[in-house]
Parts: sequence; C-alpha cells; structure tokens
Amino acid sequence: MSTLEVRWHGRGGQGIVTANEILAGAALYEGKFMKAFPEFGPERMGAPIRAFARVSDEPIKVHSQVYFPDYVAVLDPTLIGNINVLEGLKETGSLIVNNTASVSELKKTLDTDMDVHVVDASKIALETIGKPLANTAMLGALVKISGIVGLDSIIAEMQIKLGGKLPAPVVEKNVLSVKRAYEEVQ
Repeated sequence: MSTLEVRWHGRGGQGIVTANEILAGAALYEGKFMKAFPEFGPERMGAPIRAFARVSDEPIKVHSQVYFPDYVAVLDPTLIGNINVLEGLKETGSLIVNNTASVSELKKTLDTDMDVHVVDASKIALETIGKPLANTAMLGALVKISGIVGLDSIIAEMQIKLGGKLPAPVVEKNVLSVKRAYEEVQ
C-alpha cells in the first residue's frame, strides 16, 4: 500500500473526529503509519466540519490537509449539493455517502460517473445504537470499500477508544453498527 488519504465531511457533533481517531488507531494497531486531524470552521454543533487521515506503510512526511483524497466519506447527506464533496477526489477514488438514495440516483445528483457507494448509516445506527449517530456505521462502510485497515482492527480500536468513555453494552452496539454497514454498503 502506498499512502491512502481520506477526507470526512459531516457536521459538528456527528462524531467524525471520533471515527477518524478510531481509523488512525486501527492503522497503528496494524503497524502502519498514520496522521489524522480535524478541520473546524465555527466550532458549534451542526456546523460543517471535515477531518482528514493518511495511512501508509512508510513514514508520512506530509503535514498539510488532504487535498486529493483516495476516499471521501460523507456522514451528513444534507451536505450533498451544499458543498463540493467530490472536490479533489482522485479519479481512482471512491465516495461513500450516508444516504437512502440509490447509487445511480446519487451519481445523477452529483453529475458524476466516479465510483460512488451508499449506505443508510443513519438507519443502521438507529436500529443498532438507538440514535442516528452514523459515524461508526460510516467507518464500517469506509473499511469495506477501501480496505485501508481490517475490520477486526477497527473493532479492536473501537472497543479501546469507546470503552474508556461508554458502557460495554453501548460499545457493543457500535460494533454491531460497524459490522452491519460493512455488510450493507453498496
């Protein structure tokens, strides 16, 4: 693997930073090099935010934001049409969106023939966690599409990261969310 770069889009309070940190921890768990960091605009609940990650088998010497991602994950479908989620996405890259639309509908909306994937991460989160927090479900979808790290590594890191602040049953619900999105992403 060369360096793979990820850009997340969401809103403050949706857990993108946590998902990005879990991705980074899973990369470390696998002995890879990583950089993960958020970019905040106005720091308030609901404001659009982005987060970035780089994962590599070699030391990473680039310290800037990700301009040309291999993968873009969009947690909040209301951002589609309001911001250019395809900006800089490599031609060989993939867009993964939390959305109820079909892949063909989303491609039409975005006017693209790039590689697009959808998963109803909000529904999965509601059914597994009991809240529409789609961050862990989107992490499962991203891992399935990208192969950037293994699913087992994500689960192990999630149990460590979330286990320190959430009760065990809630952590297990998040693990179910990841696994379902991994299976259901189109």
